[in-house]
Amino acid sequence: MSTGGNDAVDPRVIRELWEVICERAAHPNEGSYTSRLLRDKKGIDKVLEKVGEEANEFIIAIKNGVPERTTEETADLLFHILVALRAANVDLKDVIRELERRRK
Repeated sequence: MSTGGNDAVDPRVIRELWEVICERAAHPNEGSYTSRLLRDKKGIDKVLEKVGEEANEFIIAIKNGVPERTTEETADLLFHILVALRAANVDLKDVIRELERRRK
């Protein structure tokens, strides 16, 4: 597990994931987990429940000191946050812009 440094990562993966989430929202596919989340009868509450569930699993993974589980749960949490943003009609670009603003 990396703690920073020279490990190159490709930030395009987040943009590509966002594009898939938006595509699933615009053109639901019954076989798609993302489409099912976005079209659940509970509405946005279903996605928010998943964010809460994944946040708890993330916390437990970190608390237990299991790097592999932390990585998996972080990915799950980020994914569900992106789905929640789409469900709330918040554009990821706005979130990125806010992060950039705060960095200065």
